Amino acid sequence: MDQIIRTASREDMPKVLELIKELAHFEREPDQVEVTVDQLIKDGFDGHPDFRCFIGEINNKIEGMALVYMRYSTWKGKVLHLEDLIVSKAMRGVGLGTKLLDHVIKYGYDLGVKRIGWEVLDWNEDAIKFYEKKGAKIMRDWDVVQLDEAGIKTYISNL
Repeated sequence: MDQIIRTASREDMPKVLELIKELAHFEREPDQVEVTVDQLIKDGFDGHPDFRCFIGEINNKIEGMALVYMRYSTWKGKVLHLEDLIVSKAMRGVGLGTKLLDHVIKYGYDLGVKRIGWEVLDWNEDAIKFYEKKGAKIMRDWDVVQLDEAGIKTYISNL
């Protein structure tokens, strides 16, 4: 199996969106994906891109992706956030996820970041084992905090 990791192009965004939807289905939230191909293209390739996407190909077919963006830590300085690392269900276990993660870590290293962070669902034991095997620290004493679009509007209306 010929595996290649490369930087995504605009033309890859339809397949990237398919992978995002596959992940949402796996995470039991298939109706939560609101992003569109046009939005991915605009946000990832126009002006000052909001993210960087890497593609994993097997035999010239897109089977995985990793999407990252910069953040800033008040404690550490520049950090890289891995929003999603996705490998199609049919290709899990063949090493593509490792190659994508390797590429993300090298990218962060080359940028000089002080930390690379991401989240993993507490019930996704396969992913947790994979990340721990790679040396990642799972911080189980932290909770993710979010305000969704409706929550933001409610918050603003109460100011």
